[in-house]
Amino acid sequence: MLGEILGQRTPMKVMQAANGITPEKNCVYVIPPNASMEMTDRALRVTARTGGAAQMPIDSFFRSLAANFGALSIGVVLSGSASDGTLGLKAIKAEGGITFAQDPESAAFDGMPRSAIAAGCADFVMTPSGIAQELVRISRHPYLSNPDMAGAAPEAERDFPEIYSILRSTAHVDFSLYKAGTIRRRIYRRMALHKIETPAEYVKFLRERRNEAEALFQDLLINVTAFFREPETFQGLHDRVFPALLQNRSGEEPIRVWIPGCSTGEEPYSLAIALQEFLSETGVTAPVQIFGTDLSEASLDRARAGMYTDSIAADVSPERLRRFFTKLNGNYQISRGIRDMCIFARQNLTRDPPFSHLDLLICRNLLIYLGPLLQKKVMKVFHYALKPSGFLVLGVSESTGPSGELFTPVDRNLRIYTRKPAASHMSVDFDSYDDGPRPAAAQPPALEGPPELQKRMDQMLLSRFTPAAVVVTRDLRVVQFRGQTGRFLEHSTGAANLKLQRMARGGIALEVRSLIQQMETRKSPIETKVVPVPLEDGVAEVRLCVSP
Repeated sequence: MLGEILGQRTPMKVMQAANGITPEKNCVYVIPPNASMEMTDRALRVTARTGGAAQMPIDSFFRSLAANFGALSIGVVLSGSASDGTLGLKAIKAEGGITFAQDPESAAFDGMPRSAIAAGCADFVMTPSGIAQELVRISRHPYLSNPDMAGAAPEAERDFPEIYSILRSTAHVDFSLYKAGTIRRRIYRRMALHKIETPAEYVKFLRERRNEAEALFQDLLINVTAFFREPETFQGLHDRVFPALLQNRSGEEPIRVWIPGCSTGEEPYSLAIALQEFLSETGVTAPVQIFGTDLSEASLDRARAGMYTDSIAADVSPERLRRFFTKLNGNYQISRGIRDMCIFARQNLTRDPPFSHLDLLICRNLLIYLGPLLQKKVMKVFHYALKPSGFLVLGVSESTGPSGELFTPVDRNLRIYTRKPAASHMSVDFDSYDDGPRPAAAQPPALEGPPELQKRMDQMLLSRFTPAAVVVTRDLRVVQFRGQTGRFLEHSTGAANLKLQRMARGGIALEVRSLIQQMETRKSPIETKVVPVPLEDGVAEVRLCVSP
C-alpha cells in the first residue's frame, strides 16, 4: 500500500516519529504504539495516549496539520475501520487544503474511506495508485506554492466579477462584499482540483458546467464545525449567560436563540444540550427554541437528520453520548427531545429578515469571512434581533469592531456582549434577494354559491372564529389574505411584491418558513406555535399554524 501511494521514483526513508522532529522531504514518519501525534509549530509532537475520551489519532493529527499549514495541507484517508479521519479531512478542507479518500472497492477495510466520502469531505476518491498520480500533479500546481496566488497576472482581476456574477445567478448569493482573500483562495483551490491555472479558463469552465458553480458555492460556505467547539465559551455561557436568561422569566415564556451559519447543526445541538443540562441542574422548566440558519441546504438537511459519525466521541463526553444520543447503524443520532428544540432554515444573513425578540444570538467564526460593509450591516441586524437584555456571542477571533456602540462587553476574552439601547438614527435594511421569477401560483378554487353568500360567510367566520391568515405557495408567495392581516403584514415601497418575507413584520417570515420545513420533515401539519413578535404597539404573542 505504501509503495503504491509513494511510487518508486524517489528513495524514501521510513522513520519512527519522535517529539520535536521537523518533517523532511522523502521521509515517512510512523507513529509509535499507544501514542498520539500532532503538528505544533510545524514540528511533530508525540505524546502518550490518555484514557477517557475516544481515541481519534488521525482526526487529531489532521486538525493540527490544518492549523499549522492551512491551504498547504493535504489529507489522505486510506483503508481502515470506523470513521477516524473524517473530521480531520473537514478541517483540512475548511482551511483550503486538498483531501483524498481511497476508493472503498479497493480497500481491505472500507469504514474510514466510506465515512469520509459520505460526509462530503473528500475532494478525490481514487485507488492508491490514482492518489499517487494526483499527488504528483497537484504538487506542481501554482496553488500549492502560493495559495493566495498573489503573483497572479493583473489581467486576472477582470475575471473575478464574472465569477461572482455566475455565483449570483446560480446560488442567489453575492460574494463580492465578502473577504476577497478568503473567497479567492477558495476559487484558486477549485482551479487546482480541475487542473486550471488561470481565472479566465475557470470562467469558461463555470459557464460550461453548471454543477461546478454549485460545487464552488458549497466550497465558499466553509461548512466546518464541531460539538462543543471552544469549550471555554460554553463554560462562560453556563456561568454568566444562562443564569441571566432565567431571571424574571415566566414558566411559559420560551428561551429564544438564533445561531446563523449553523452548518450541519453541531453548534445548535451543543447549545440545546448545554441548556437542558443547566435547566436540570437548577430545577427550572422552560421551553427552548433554537433557530439554526445557513445558506447550504445540504448542510441543513444533515442538521435536521441529526446523524453524526462515531468520531464525535472525541468531542462529546461518554455521559452526554449516553444521555442525548442514540447509537444507530454505527453512528450517533441526536435524541428526539433535543432535536425538537432546534429548527433549521435556509437564510442569507446579509439580506433576509432576521428572527426577533431573541434572548441569545451566537455567531462564531462567520464574521471573519465578511467584508467591512457586510460586517457593519450584520451587527445592526443582530442588535435589532435581540431583546433589550439579550446576549451576543462571537468567535474568539472576532469582535464588534466599529459597531461597539451597539453592544456592551460582558467577557472580552470569550467575546460575550449584551445589547445597548438603539441609537435613534439607526436603521436596518432587510432587503431580500429576489431570486428571479417563479411559476405563477395556482389560485385556490372559489367556494360554490353566489359571491355575496361567500363574502358574508367569510366575514362571519373570520370575525367570530378564525384568526387572520394567509395562503402561501411553497416559496412563501401570498395568494390569498384572510381576515385583518395589516397588523402583521405590510407592503413595501416600490414595485408590488407579494413574497411573505418582504411583507412580514418582525420575524414572522422566517418562523413560518421554519415551520413549513419542519412540517415537511415530519410529514404532518404543525398545528400551533406561539411566537413573540415586536410590533409598533409592543410585543404580540402570535400563534402560527401551518398545514399543507
